[in-house]
Amino acid sequence: MSAISSILVVCMGNICRSPTMEAVLKHKLAATELTIRIDSAGTIGYHQGNPPDPRSVAAGSARGYDFSGISAQQVKPSDFEDYDLVLCADNANYRDLLSICPNDLAHKVQLFLAFGDMTEHEVPDPYYGGERGFEHVLDLIEAASENIINKIRLSTR
Repeated sequence: MSAISSILVVCMGNICRSPTMEAVLKHKLAATELTIRIDSAGTIGYHQGNPPDPRSVAAGSARGYDFSGISAQQVKPSDFEDYDLVLCADNANYRDLLSICPNDLAHKVQLFLAFGDMTEHEVPDPYYGGERGFEHVLDLIEAASENIINKIRLSTR
């Protein structure tokens, strides 16, 4: 992994999973020496300008994460140039991103949980599920975030 100074995290609507990824990564990075710009976006623009889902905010806030200033936006073609790493929630997001990503930048697009030490490879969408779904998403994101930060740290040595 080369020097990483910016990460874009992506899910479909940018109201549940990717805002949670953004809030968790920002929180965990604040406790390190690393300076990395973190933003989130969705593969669709349906929720453009909306705040994160209140259920995501409630679950994340209970664990100390700050969602202030996060609002839904859609991935733009320029994002592949502007970010060093584009991490997405699931395989559908991955395919959608690769369909708009220039071939020479496709190496930047990866699954968020590719950095996790768990058997799951995708962050499930909790939108239509119950409260436990949001907690499970947080568990997965927290574990993978630690690994992302550790890999970035190791690559800067």
